[in-house]
Amino acid sequence: MKKVIVLALLVVVILFACSKNKDLANVDCSTAKSFTTDVSPVFQSSCSYNSGCHGTGSTKGPGALVSYNQIYNNRVAIRASVMNGSMPENGSLSSSALSAIVCWIDAGATNN
Repeated sequence: MKKVIVLALLVVVILFACSKNKDLANVDCSTAKSFTTDVSPVFQSSCSYNSGCHGTGSTKGPGALVSYNQIYNNRVAIRASVMNGSMPENGSLSSSALSAIVCWIDAGATNN
């Protein structure tokens, strides 16, 4: 019985160690982020155009995320999804991409 409990605890530890959750300490907001320069390219490469997940006409999650307004209107859900690691669905964001999205949203998500 003890072996089963130890094995179960080991499985739980491994699952948590391998989760995609991001640590807020890894988010570097020391420089201002621009939608055009920093955020839009991340969405183009990881969310909409190249991934096929949130391109024009998408019905996945919040739908298409190709324009500033679409991204802005879903910013709260986007921030939560990238921080908890559930998005992007088939991979993970680099630290710089994660910082770009989170810092831009936290700074007011301006169209700049």
